[in-house]
Amino acid sequence: MKAQRLIDRLYNLLTLRPVYHALFWLTLFGLLVWLGYGQSHNLWFVMGNELVSLFFFGVLVYFNLFYLIPNYLARNVLLYLGLVLAACTVVTPIKVLVLYLKFSGMPQVQNNLVEVQESLYIGSFMVVLLSTVLRVITDWWRYQREKQTLQTQTIQSELRFLKSQINPHFLFNTLNNLYALTLKKSEKAPEIVLKLSEIMRYMLYECNEKQVLLTKEIQYIHNYLDLERLRQPAGADIQFVTEGHISDQLVAPLLFVPFLENSFKHGLNHHVQGGGFVHIRLSVHEDDLEFFIENSKAERLPRQEHPRSGGIGLVNVRQRLRILYPDKHTLTVEDEPHRYAAILLLQLN
Repeated sequence: MKAQRLIDRLYNLLTLRPVYHALFWLTLFGLLVWLGYGQSHNLWFVMGNELVSLFFFGVLVYFNLFYLIPNYLARNVLLYLGLVLAACTVVTPIKVLVLYLKFSGMPQVQNNLVEVQESLYIGSFMVVLLSTVLRVITDWWRYQREKQTLQTQTIQSELRFLKSQINPHFLFNTLNNLYALTLKKSEKAPEIVLKLSEIMRYMLYECNEKQVLLTKEIQYIHNYLDLERLRQPAGADIQFVTEGHISDQLVAPLLFVPFLENSFKHGLNHHVQGGGFVHIRLSVHEDDLEFFIENSKAERLPRQEHPRSGGIGLVNVRQRLRILYPDKHTLTVEDEPHRYAAILLLQLN
C-alpha cells in the first residue's frame, strides 16, 4: 500500500507540465554538452554554445507543441511534416548566424560551423520529432489513466447500485415472512427477529468493502438457512455443506444471496404440503471456489394473486460477476421439470 502511494505521488509529480518539460530540457542540454565536450575540452565554451542551441530548439519545440500538433498532426500528417521542415528551414539559419557571430575572431571554428550546417538542420528536425513522439506518449498515458479512473468510478457506482437492490430485496422478503408469523402469533417470531438482526448487522456494517472473508459469507448463509428452517414445514429438506480448506479467502459480499432467495421464493415455498428440498454445497480448492445450489420444483404452482416483484436477483448476480470477476467465473443454470440448479465457479485470486 505504501509503495503504491509512493508510485502515485511520483506519477503526479512527473506529470506536472513544468516538471517533465524541465526534465526534457535538462536531459537534452546535458547530452549536447557531453557531445560537444568530446570535441572541445573548454567546458564553459561548450556550455555557452549549447545554451544558444537550446534556445532555438525551444523556439521550434514550443511552436510545434502549441501550434503545429494541435492544428495539423491529426488532420494531415504529410502537411504537418512539411510545416516542421519549413520551420526548421527558417530557424536553423538564424541559429547558424548567431553562432557565427559568437565565434568572431575564431575563423577556424566559423569555417567548421558553415561546413556542418546540414547536420545542424537535421538535428533541429530530429529534436522537433522527438518532442512530437513524447507529446503523443504523454497524451496516451494521460488518457489511459483518466480512462482507468473513469472505469473504476463507474464500477464502484454500479456495484453500489446493485448492492442497494440486493439489500432491500432480501429485507422485503424476510419482513413478509415475519409478518405472516406474527399474524399467527407464532413462537418462532422472536427467534426470526434475532436471526434477522444478525443478518442485517452483517449487511450494514461488514459488507461495505469490495471483498469480505469467505468465512463470514458462510456464516451469513448459515443464519439465512436457520431463519428459513424456522418458517418452513417440518418435512422441508434444507442442507448446506462446505468442503475444502476454508481460511482467509476473500469473496465479494452478498454474492450468494440471490441464489438463496430464488431457491426458496420460486422453489421450496411452493411446496404447500412439504417434501421439497434445497441442497447447497460450497467447495474450495486452493484459489478455486464452487458454489452449487439446487432446489425442488412443485408440480403445481399456486395462483399468483399479485404480480411478481422479483426477477432482479439473478440479473444482479450476472452483472456483479461481470464486473468483479471478469474472465474468472462460470455460471451454469440447470432448469429441469422438477429441479432447478445453479453452479458458480470462481477464481478467488
